[in-house]
Amino acid sequence: MEPALDWVTGLDATVLVCDQQGTIIYMNEAAERNLEKEGGRKLLGTNVFDCHPGASREKAMRLFAERKPNNYTIEKNGQKKVIHQLPWFRAGQFAGFVELSIKVPQEMPHFKRS
Repeated sequence: MEPALDWVTGLDATVLVCDQQGTIIYMNEAAERNLEKEGGRKLLGTNVFDCHPGASREKAMRLFAERKPNNYTIEKNGQKKVIHQLPWFRAGQFAGFVELSIKVPQEMPHFKRS
C-alpha cells in the first residue's frame, strides 16, 4: 500500500474505490467487515454493478455515465450513516467512483457558516 493511503486502512468509515468500468480496486478494513456477507476482500476485482440489483444497478450505472456525486443517509440495524458517492479523476480524466459510508448519530448539530 502506498504510504499516503496508510491512514485510510484503519479509518472508522467504509471506503470503497472502483475504476471507470466499475471494477472494485480498493476497500479499507471497514469496507471488508461491512461487506463480509457478500465476500469481503474477495470482492476486489469484481464489478460493483454486479453487487446492485434492479433499480439500484440502474442508478449506479447512471452515476457513472453522469459522473456526478450522489449523497444520502441510511439507517441499518439502528445505525444511521451518511453515504457519499463521488467521482474521482486522474490527470483530469474520469477514473471511477469512491464510496464513503460514515456513521453519524441519530441527531446531530447543523451549523450554517458564511
